[in-house]
Amino acid sequence: MASTAADANRQRRQRPRNGSTSEATTPAERESSSGEPTGQVAETRWLNGDERAAWLANSAIMISLPAALDARMQRESQLTFFEYMVLSVLSEQPAHTLQMSDLAARTAASLSRLSHVVGRLEKRELLTRARIPGSGRRTNAMLTETGYEAVVAAAPGHVAAVREYLVDELKPEELAMLRRIGAAVDAAIKRGQPGVGSRTSAPTATSTS
Repeated sequence: MASTAADANRQRRQRPRNGSTSEATTPAERESSSGEPTGQVAETRWLNGDERAAWLANSAIMISLPAALDARMQRESQLTFFEYMVLSVLSEQPAHTLQMSDLAARTAASLSRLSHVVGRLEKRELLTRARIPGSGRRTNAMLTETGYEAVVAAAPGHVAAVREYLVDELKPEELAMLRRIGAAVDAAIKRGQPGVGSRTSAPTATSTS
């Protein structure tokens, strides 16, 4: 009896759902009768060994570096890395003021994320917001004196972390290459985002007031 039930379960697992084999096979198994991959699998440009190694190494910059900066800045300055970037961008603007949509572009953030963080910084009296007169729902973010003092105090620690984790580990030619790589990736991303090309580029990681 147990053997019969097991056989029945095996048959159910192997049976394609909705009469299709697309959900019952792995991408590598989806081949034509001639043995050639079909559909999307055939069109996928899989990474070769060198490309995959480069991608995995770059993942450390995208994931581990921001996390390390975040932890260190919160410990030393009571600011997250993103909060610091918001204050830093404002500190470099005329009158320490910038429209929220432009601030979102400069910090590579969505308006919803920026609004949440700005609200938190407002409660700490590091910045304020004010409606821009005229049509539309436009808002300025303005750095307060307390906020300016906070970003100035945090800047040395931020730069020290950037040097320790990245800049001082690379040779001048490697830094030049990293800059070209960053610019190329940024351009590729913006090509897929209509209207982004007219915005101001995001600040560099070493930007300070």
